[in-house]
Amino acid sequence: MEEGECGFPPEPSEPSQRGSISSSGLRAQDVLVYLVGDSAVHLCVEGVGCVSVQELGRSVREALHIPDSAQDAFAFWLCSPLLELQLKPKHQPYKLCRQWQDLLYRFTEASEEDISQDEPCLQYRRNVFYPKAKELQIEDEGVLRLLYDEAKGNILEGRYPCDPEHWLRLGVLTCALELGVGLDAPATAAAIRKKKLSSFLPAHVAGGGGGLLSALRGKSGRQAELEQNLLDEYLLINAGDSSTQDTTNFLRQYLSTCHSLPYYGCAFFSGEIDKPAQGILQRGGRKTVNVAISLDGVYVIDIKEKHVLLGLRFHELSWDHSYPEGEGDSHILWLEFDGEEAGTPVNKLLKIYSKQAELMSGLIEFCVEMGTAADGAVPGTDGELTLAQQPPGQPGPSSRARGGRRGKLRRQSSKEIKRLKPKRAASFFTRQATVPSYSAVQVGESLEQG
Repeated sequence: MEEGECGFPPEPSEPSQRGSISSSGLRAQDVLVYLVGDSAVHLCVEGVGCVSVQELGRSVREALHIPDSAQDAFAFWLCSPLLELQLKPKHQPYKLCRQWQDLLYRFTEASEEDISQDEPCLQYRRNVFYPKAKELQIEDEGVLRLLYDEAKGNILEGRYPCDPEHWLRLGVLTCALELGVGLDAPATAAAIRKKKLSSFLPAHVAGGGGGLLSALRGKSGRQAELEQNLLDEYLLINAGDSSTQDTTNFLRQYLSTCHSLPYYGCAFFSGEIDKPAQGILQRGGRKTVNVAISLDGVYVIDIKEKHVLLGLRFHELSWDHSYPEGEGDSHILWLEFDGEEAGTPVNKLLKIYSKQAELMSGLIEFCVEMGTAADGAVPGTDGELTLAQQPPGQPGPSSRARGGRRGKLRRQSSKEIKRLKPKRAASFFTRQATVPSYSAVQVGESLEQG
C-alpha cells in the first residue's frame, strides 16, 4: 500500500461515484459502505451527520448476515489513494470525513492539487486488531469469503510479498474457488487464459517485468510456463479427495496459507529509508517503502522489489518518533534493534522518514499494550485497554512538543535491547531469508544518534 491504518469516512455535500455519504441532516440519507473489490452495501440512514461507526456496524452486519461471533473481525476504514485510516467504534464518519483534507496535509506528502481532488470512501474490511488464531475458528462461509477477497487483493497487488511456492499455492486455490473444480485440462487452460494470469498471481509475477529487455525477450514463454504450473496444480486438486473440494475448505486453505506471511492483516504506511551511498562522492538517496504493522511486529517492505527488507517482533525492537526540527526536516520513526556485522554484535538503528511516523509510533505502542494486556495486564474501567497514547489513526497530544529533540527510545520491560558499543548499522537492502533473533535489551539508556 502506501498509507496508514486508522479510519474515517467520505465527503458529504457533492456526491461522486465513490462518495459513501451523500449528505447530512435528520432525514434519511443514502450511505454506501464499500467492501474490498468495490462492491458496496447500500444503507438508508437517519441522522447520518451524527451516526457512529458502532451504529453503522449493526446495519452492515445485518445486511451481510455476519454472525455475532465474527463481528470483531471487521472494522470501518476511511480510504483513498492517498491515505487509509481505521476508525474506532465511537467515531462519527460524516464528521471525520469533513476533516479529510486536514488529515492529508498532516499525514501525507501529497501536493495541494492532489489533496483538493482526493475523496475518501467508507470501507468495511478486516480489523487490524483481530487475531489470526480467531480467524481460523470462523465457520461462516460469507465471512470467510470477505476475508479471502481482501487477502487475495493484497496478494495480487504485491502488498503481501511471498515466495513462488506461496503465490502458486494461492493462485491455484483461487482457480478452484473462481473456476470451480472438475474441469478437464483444456477447459481449465482456456479459463485461465480468458481471466488472465493477473487474476490468479501477483501482478509483478504475471506481468513478468516490463521495459525494453522484457519486450525483446518476450513474455509469452514465461506466461505459458506460469499457466502450465497453475494447470498442473489445479489438476492435482481435481484428483484429490472429493470430500475436501468444497468452497469453505478452499477459503480456509487460502487464509491459512496467508497466515504464514507475518505481515498478513497488517496496517500499511508509506515512508522512505536511506539508501547506501553509491560512491565516495555520491549520496545514497532514499528508497520508498511500505511499513506494515500488526499485532506481531513491524515489517519494512521494498515497494519496487516486493520483498521484506526488515522484520522485527515487538520484543526485538525499541522505537521512537521525532518531529521535524527545522525547515526541510522530516518526521522520523526510529527503530533500534540488535544485530551482527562480520560476527560482531552491534546496535542497529533504522530511520524511516514519513509524515505518518506519528501514526506508526501510536500503533506500535497500542499493539504492545494489547500484548501486555493479553499477558495479564489490567484493562481500563470501560473494558478497553488503558493506553498511554492514542491508537492508530487517532492522533492525540504527544508527550513531546513539536520540534523537540528525540529522547529515549521506548523499550519494553519484559525484553530489552542489550547495549553494545555504538557502530554503524549494515545495509538494510539485502533480502532477509529469515528474521534473525536478537539479544535482549537494557532499559533507561538513550540511543546515540548517528
